[in-house]
Amino acid sequence: MATHAKALTASQVKENFRRAGKTFTQWAKENGYTRNEVYRVLNGQAKANYGKAHDIAVKLGLKPTAALAA
Repeated sequence: MATHAKALTASQVKENFRRAGKTFTQWAKENGYTRNEVYRVLNGQAKANYGKAHDIAVKLGLKPTAALAA
């Protein structure tokens, strides 16, 4: 889902999942994260500046990849 050059908002990510008919729980399992970790990033409870939360944000398209940011 992180194929966009520009970072998405949490609302846009949620809408993309709705359109695709995919749940965040499914996505979390497929990518090796817990459901709670993904929800914390999406709802802004985790700042996602580093570590696992940052990885989740990049994969979801909430943050640009390091290559795009440079």
